Amino acid sequence: MRLIGLTGGIATGKSQVAAMLADHGAAVIDADVLAREVVRPGEPALAEITARFGTGVINPDGTLDRERLGAIVFADADARRDLERITHPRIAALMQQGIAEATALGAPVIILDIPLLFERDLERTVDGVLLVHAPVAMQMERLASRDHLSSDAARERIASQLPIDEKRTRATWIIDNSGDVDSTRRQVDAWWRDVIEAPPRGR
Repeated sequence: MRLIGLTGGIATGKSQVAAMLADHGAAVIDADVLAREVVRPGEPALAEITARFGTGVINPDGTLDRERLGAIVFADADARRDLERITHPRIAALMQQGIAEATALGAPVIILDIPLLFERDLERTVDGVLLVHAPVAMQMERLASRDHLSSDAARERIASQLPIDEKRTRATWIIDNSGDVDSTRRQVDAWWRDVIEAPPRGR
């Protein structure tokens, strides 16, 4: 079993690549999905978030208003660290549970889809890191369009992560997602063939 980290910058298209890897048979454990699970109504993390940020970040139906909370934490590094302190240990616990389950099922490779993999120095916990890269200008354009953000808000969110080109220097493999879907798919197919299906060296 191989454990591969998948990361990128915000709006580089990481989820698209994760779906392609899943089509190849990888077990994908998505930190963003787990992040939503730990803040569901009734979960301790949601109570801690309410205590820290106030009831203004809670929707009338009791769910977390992610957009309002995001506006707070992306504008305030201390607030962002407080949120991470509440959620990250719980996300990590669910991720370990997912790894154990995928291993028991005999998955050929487990992909840990972690947006902040480098920011949290997690590259040492995996067998290699696959980075989904796109130029900053393209990140800005995609993010503003996808989330209906102003240029300043999009720039603020991108600045909350390590620069994408710094991540590039730390990655084991790179998928260039600045082109069309077919180009990305060809790169993912080639990566799977060369890295996952290829026999180990020396055989």
